[in-house]
Amino acid sequence: MTKGLICPQASSSMKEVLFYEKIGDKKLHCFLCARNCPISEGKLGFCKVRKNIDGVLYSLVYGRPCSIAIDPIEKKPLYHFLPGTKTLSIATVGCNFRCLFCQNFSISQPEKIIGKETSPKEIIDLAKRAKVESISCTYTEPTMFYEYALDVMKLAKKAGIKNVWVSNGYTSKEAIKKMAPFLDAVNIDIKGDEKVYSELCQASLKPVLDALKEYKKQKVWIEITCLIIPGKNDSEKWMDEITLWIKENLGEETPLHLSRFFPTYKLRDIDPTPIQTLRELYKIAKKNLKNVYVGNVPPGKEHNTFCSCGAICIDRTGYLAEKKFKGGNCGKCGENISGIFC
Repeated sequence: MTKGLICPQASSSMKEVLFYEKIGDKKLHCFLCARNCPISEGKLGFCKVRKNIDGVLYSLVYGRPCSIAIDPIEKKPLYHFLPGTKTLSIATVGCNFRCLFCQNFSISQPEKIIGKETSPKEIIDLAKRAKVESISCTYTEPTMFYEYALDVMKLAKKAGIKNVWVSNGYTSKEAIKKMAPFLDAVNIDIKGDEKVYSELCQASLKPVLDALKEYKKQKVWIEITCLIIPGKNDSEKWMDEITLWIKENLGEETPLHLSRFFPTYKLRDIDPTPIQTLRELYKIAKKNLKNVYVGNVPPGKEHNTFCSCGAICIDRTGYLAEKKFKGGNCGKCGENISGIFC
């Protein structure tokens, strides 16, 4: 598997991981994510943060967040989950994708393990001091720091703090089932069709769709983001197909965020997504889904949450959200607005 990452040997600060088995004398099979990596002695998984040391698989990032920040929940983006609240965002290095357009490539594709040792309890204490309503595992792929995230989520649940994942959806069904009792909401990126996943991410679409169905089965609140890249996933045909799949498998109330692409990392030869393209795709998506939004663009009606009667239920300007309803029902017609609200 992967070579070359600078990392420590086994120590008291490292943690044996979940979801692996021996497939030889010292060769291991990791089934945390859809890659199902076979990992030989002394080698790393594709993610670069799980290492086989003497026939035991260790996390190299347990308790070592490289980023901790307080964000509006709308930044995740989550629009139907505790709108207008703050969330404590945490991340470690590492990812199981190799997206050419990654916005956080400096920490998703690290040259070495970085991050200050911070226990799960310290994260909870920080969340309490900050008086946030939730903790979000985000910025990089949370699956890569699964054991750390799970321990944080267990403590958060006891403290009355909700838990969020912002993920690429490559988590195994076994891992989703184990954390589901502690996870309140997830935002999953759908990158495009199989060609996009293969050419731009070194991954596959099918495991993402399988994971989404498992999150739905486990009753975790789901929102979806599609970063619209010109010439890659911006066809009206694909938008109709993927939103129909969402409607049929997750429900027409599932929020979809269409996000504007800007050149970054290894995909700098493509222009930013035309705003008009996003608006046209918005129209297509709205034929199949109730709650569709456009992100990374100037404020407009595509940021607001509307009832089917036409009334604005949540008025948004940037990351500011003003609820115009109480108890989850439209103030004009009384219709229920899907989501998790304060």
